Amino acid sequence: MKLFVFGYGYSASRYVESLDLDAVLGVTVRSKDKASRIAAHGLTPFVFDGEAPGDGIDAALARATHLLVSVPPGHKAPEGAHVGGANAPEGDPVLRWYRDRIGHGTPDLEWIGYLSTVGVYGDHDGAWVDETSETRPVSERSKARIAAEEAWADVAKTHGVPLAILRLSGIYGPGRNTFVNLAKGTAKRLVKPGQVFNRIHVDDIAGALTLVSDRNLGGVFNVTDDEPAPPQDLVTHAADLVGIEPPPETPFDEAELSPMARSFYGENKRVSNAKLKAAGYSFRYPTYREALAELKTEF
Repeated sequence: MKLFVFGYGYSASRYVESLDLDAVLGVTVRSKDKASRIAAHGLTPFVFDGEAPGDGIDAALARATHLLVSVPPGHKAPEGAHVGGANAPEGDPVLRWYRDRIGHGTPDLEWIGYLSTVGVYGDHDGAWVDETSETRPVSERSKARIAAEEAWADVAKTHGVPLAILRLSGIYGPGRNTFVNLAKGTAKRLVKPGQVFNRIHVDDIAGALTLVSDRNLGGVFNVTDDEPAPPQDLVTHAADLVGIEPPPETPFDEAELSPMARSFYGENKRVSNAKLKAAGYSFRYPTYREALAELKTEF
């Protein structure tokens, strides 16, 4: 494997950390400061903020056998640049600048992975959905994700390589979890009857990526744990684990939320991970309970 990563964030970095450094050609970050910090750990960083091509990226891509994309759509495309999809007015920043290079200038490429979101399914009134279910995106960010998925599928087809689209649920793990929020005093128990959310530990994202990249698997995979659950249940369970009183319950209709936070509660579904399991993946954290038992030291 010679891996190039667009978007060295929380999820992608967890996967990269599990690899031999010799297998990683390079990763992109948005600032020179972060590039310096990453270089100190032995990786080769490239600065790419989506507004212009990054120095040295073309040469690294030309050697890649595996490509992982963990950059969301959302930057306005400059005049004359490629856009990630016909229905995505802001487009995919990687395809904006590197579509031709990836499609025609990566002779050794064997596999592309794209990190997407279960938000593309939209609202299904709490029903179970799987990879064959209808996508009903409500927010503009989810609509842009679907357009980006379609655009990456076109690139993979042009190149004749498998594309694995990993649709991730709510991501948590070290440094990003309910205990951190409890310690900060920002944890809330918002109650909306019937509402559930799907979630996934970052280590299981890394594990799923290992499975599909090692086998050069293509297709859409939901990466989510076994138990969609009401969000207030996690807060209560975490508080019980560390022996404190949970914050009081707040009815959803009375909560002060940002428009984005409120929009999340407008989508209610239970996302199945059966396809990923059938491909051979065994979850390290099947539910939030196993994960919170380990993360409680962060309180």
